[in-house]
Amino acid sequence: MLRALTLLLLCLLPSFAIADRLKDIADVAGVRSNPLVGYGLVVGLSGSGDGNLGLTRQSLQSIMSRLGLEVNASDLDAKNVAAVMVTAELPPFLKPGQTLDVTVSTSGKAKSLQGGMLLMTPLMGADGEVYAIAQGSLIVGGLGVEGGDGSSVVVNVPTVGRIPRGAIVERLVDTSFLETDYFVLNLNRPDFSTAGSVADAINAQFGEGVAVALDGSSVRVRAPADPGARVSFMGMLEQIDVAQPDLLITDLLMPDMDGIEV
Repeated sequence: MLRALTLLLLCLLPSFAIADRLKDIADVAGVRSNPLVGYGLVVGLSGSGDGNLGLTRQSLQSIMSRLGLEVNASDLDAKNVAAVMVTAELPPFLKPGQTLDVTVSTSGKAKSLQGGMLLMTPLMGADGEVYAIAQGSLIVGGLGVEGGDGSSVVVNVPTVGRIPRGAIVERLVDTSFLETDYFVLNLNRPDFSTAGSVADAINAQFGEGVAVALDGSSVRVRAPADPGARVSFMGMLEQIDVAQPDLLITDLLMPDMDGIEV
């Protein structure tokens, strides 16, 4: 009886619509970040490095030979050196000479990167081309301590560190933003009603026929012919309020009625 009465009262409440900015529900096709990855060495560790790991010693020998030193890998002790993988996200439109943050993670037996310095490391994209060069001192949020009796204490993750603005961009990622005749907006959550609402909202702002919903996931928008007007046009597009499909208030107040006792 209680369940039926509750449902009846909630169904009498009105429905309402929610409006979101276009920038919060859609992205521009082709305008995205690109992942970068590289392999490098961290030096200056206080005995927490890879030790006699063959890969690390060979990498250290390779670097020294490029600097004009002749050494054998077997003669090197890498207890203060760690082999690491370096990752970063290259934002769209970032130009050569600008910087980005990098994350450094151990790939060998190193127990901590605390106090380490990353040597110059090329960062490559999925196409194998070098897009940035990373180097710098690490900031490590974790801590690892070992006692003489073999006991140890580890706080957080000392084998991962960050270098704020630690990579310099060397190559620009080409985009079609200034060349294409149309922009395509991809919805974060595909929905036919939302795609139609996006097209309607854009046409109400800029005129009929500017936007066309291609399917439940994408909306095509005619781009300005003047390349200089495209940035301001996209800025206005992002601020457009788009009405979401109507929701019953019961969807928010009572998302699950199974827990109500009769």
